[in-house]
Amino acid sequence: MNPVIGLSLGRIAIGAVAVADPERAARVFQLDPVSNPQLPYITRLFGVREIALGVATLMSSGRTRTGMVGLGILVDAADGATGYLAMQDGTVSRRTATALMGPAVGGVASGLVALVKR
Repeated sequence: MNPVIGLSLGRIAIGAVAVADPERAARVFQLDPVSNPQLPYITRLFGVREIALGVATLMSSGRTRTGMVGLGILVDAADGATGYLAMQDGTVSRRTATALMGPAVGGVASGLVALVKR
């Protein structure tokens, strides 16, 4: 499969789960929706963003698609940095930070592979 299409479909799938079942998505990332009742709201925001990035990338072509992949890389890098900062300030444990940073690092790597293979 084309790496851009795979990455975009992955974003859409992750986003759909986050919107449809935000509490389950939060638990996958080792976050506690019970002690933080606002977490489903934030999780849905994340989900909608992921769906929008995935759909916009799929709908684009040429240089615009390359730019969308680059934008996705920046977003994933920011997500990874946010996980790291949350670990540093004690907001989340090292284990939870790893669960948060793993997909972000994977997204950055997948995006870079997609740019190289274009």
